[in-house]
Amino acid sequence: MDNRPIGFFDSGLGGLTCIPYLTKALPEERIIYFGDTARTPYGSKSASTIRRFSYEVADFLVESDVKMIAIACNTVSSVALNDLRERHPDIPILGIISPASHTVAKTCTADDRIGIIGTKATIHSGAYLDKIRSYRADLDIYQTACPAFVPLIEEGILQNDIMDLTIRYYLDQFISYNGIDVLVLGCTHYPLIRRNITKLYGGLRIIDPSEEMLLSIRDALSRHGLFAESGGENIFYASDLSENFVNMINRIFAGTGSRVTFKNFDLEEYGR
Repeated sequence: MDNRPIGFFDSGLGGLTCIPYLTKALPEERIIYFGDTARTPYGSKSASTIRRFSYEVADFLVESDVKMIAIACNTVSSVALNDLRERHPDIPILGIISPASHTVAKTCTADDRIGIIGTKATIHSGAYLDKIRSYRADLDIYQTACPAFVPLIEEGILQNDIMDLTIRYYLDQFISYNGIDVLVLGCTHYPLIRRNITKLYGGLRIIDPSEEMLLSIRDALSRHGLFAESGGENIFYASDLSENFVNMINRIFAGTGSRVTFKNFDLEEYGR
């Protein structure tokens, strides 16, 4: 047993979409979450910049004595996962792309036409294509980048006409031209607009990597003997502690009785 917290890392508030699945299934686990809200979005930045930012956050989480790191960010998982594992070989570091890809391979058939949407960095990396095809080479897979989604979501622009128009700008032709019937939300921010997508394209089956990551976390806790015996305080750090960030966490934990602390943390000062 190990009562140390699990470290979660995202470029902003998107990774929070993973937290409800964890708290429901494993309520005794504590969380230290870091959202790099001051420097989001990562998805339009260079690979070298993404790696540098990722090193800073991972180093901070390791120094905070987490027992594992769950990278709740598709962009970081696609660009920096192996580098982070080499940098911190003594703790499990989990990416979000592998469990989602396994679910695609397990649940889709050769008749499905699978669409992957994500940030520019995630799509250009080809990480989803490579991982899914390592499981199943017979699947039809298409992908497109949707770079405006994350900034709008971080600003709280969700259930309204602006977001719907942006979704249609990126997805109308992509879905119709390719005949997409399965859509992978290849960014942890995107589940926050899942309702919009379902409303606009009702026939789609949607795969949410935020949900699939729980299986990977549970498996790693079991393999390494890291399950916690009792709960405790959950700490949420942000490099720019915004109202949207705080409000979303409060909604997640409302009525659970869990102790939640918010902290602003300047990564640029930390890195000096």
